[in-house]
Amino acid sequence: MNAVSEAERRGATVRSVRTVAFDALTGGQLDAWHRLRATNPQLDSPYFHPGFAAAVHASGRPVHVVVGYDDRGGIAALLPCHRERSLLRPAGWPAADFQGPVLAPGTVFPPRLLLTGGVRGFAFDHLLTGGEDFAPFAESRLPSPYLDVTGGLDGYLGRASRSGKDNMGQARRRTAKAERELGSVKFEADIVDEDALRRVVELKRAQYAATGARDYFADPDREALLTRLLHTRDREFCGVLSTLYAGPHLLAAHFGIRSGPVLHWWFPVYDPEFSSLAPGWILLRELVAAAPVLGFTRIDLGRGDDEYKRRAKTGEVEVSQGVVTASTTRRALRRAGTSLVAAAKSSPFGPGLRRVVRKLRAVNR
Repeated sequence: MNAVSEAERRGATVRSVRTVAFDALTGGQLDAWHRLRATNPQLDSPYFHPGFAAAVHASGRPVHVVVGYDDRGGIAALLPCHRERSLLRPAGWPAADFQGPVLAPGTVFPPRLLLTGGVRGFAFDHLLTGGEDFAPFAESRLPSPYLDVTGGLDGYLGRASRSGKDNMGQARRRTAKAERELGSVKFEADIVDEDALRRVVELKRAQYAATGARDYFADPDREALLTRLLHTRDREFCGVLSTLYAGPHLLAAHFGIRSGPVLHWWFPVYDPEFSSLAPGWILLRELVAAAPVLGFTRIDLGRGDDEYKRRAKTGEVEVSQGVVTASTTRRALRRAGTSLVAAAKSSPFGPGLRRVVRKLRAVNR
């Protein structure tokens, strides 16, 4: 039996690991990645497609892949990561909304195997909760909501909560208002437009500044990543840029990634000048309506307690935050950081506390 077929057996156990630079993966290892992912329906998010790790690596942030082998030498798991001194983080961090090893259902992956070659910790913040291997290292678990958009808008409305239905109805009325006041409304679901993408980044950075959040795009390689994804046009993995105009005005836009029938809602933005129209809801409604033509059956919204996510969702999965480490000190520091994050979200002194949290995170590296 060849290595890939062996890895597809349910009940395999990872016995050893080797770390390989992404661009040094063999054809067999990449084939194993695709085949293992295909055996596990939980891994249908685009974050688990090798195309995501490839784009991150090509944008200038080196990605290494921990390849796990079973007792017969078969490839049983792959985990793409960044290494920051003695700490591993999931590939694409801090904007990877789903994380975890790519493996077949039932495969056992002892997390402490990651602590080799000078690695002292593997920090995760959106680890998809499934098997219990990583459970002892989880500090908290949070919901990650999604929209089942099978059947488009009619199908979604049949599954949505009353709040979701009400907001979609309001979005329809606000679309008509925008058309009356600003000009013809135009929605484009999937375009390749670097100028529009730059506007998405500008609006997102302004939002970060206004809320005191860490600016994801402060590092130039992050915008380079989005540009690369924008020009990736394989339906099995690609970037998706959607825009909503009223007359000459860009009301809202979104840049996400897709893999097959799953779209991940990644960087939504709107122009604050038109906030009274709730343009984000208008954009989301248009995208849901276009889902059958685009081939989407699910839109993952990502972890977060935003009000629109709570209202719009039709379901949710769970992700966890924590760190795999043998150090009790590091785990204590992580727990303290988690507590501060919770305090920052509920405190009027949030921006100041978030700065403290960022300093604590630096200590944790």
